[in-house]
Amino acid sequence: MAYEIREEHGYQVVQLTGDVDLSRSPAARKTILQCLKERRDVLVDLSRVSYIDSSGVASLVEGFQTAKKQNLQFGLIGVSEAAMAVLRLARLDRVFEIHASVDERAAARGANG
Repeated sequence: MAYEIREEHGYQVVQLTGDVDLSRSPAARKTILQCLKERRDVLVDLSRVSYIDSSGVASLVEGFQTAKKQNLQFGLIGVSEAAMAVLRLARLDRVFEIHASVDERAAARGANG
């Protein structure tokens, strides 16, 4: 798994690439939580994720819970088919705010105030 962080529409966008599994999810977790520690709204881009296991999902859930406690925004964008299948199986597609892109998320945020 590789990751990249970029700033877009006021969000820290964490782009994950490849497999997010037991050996690689700690890096994803650390990156997501560091952005939240800096009091930044975070979007995790899963468009390039080819595989995600329960440890990767747990990193996303922890990010979501941390953001909620800090009154920060957290969401997923561009979720790949492989990642979406896992999120649906765990019914987390109903928990996370999921959008196709940062632009779509920013437009939704603007419409909701």
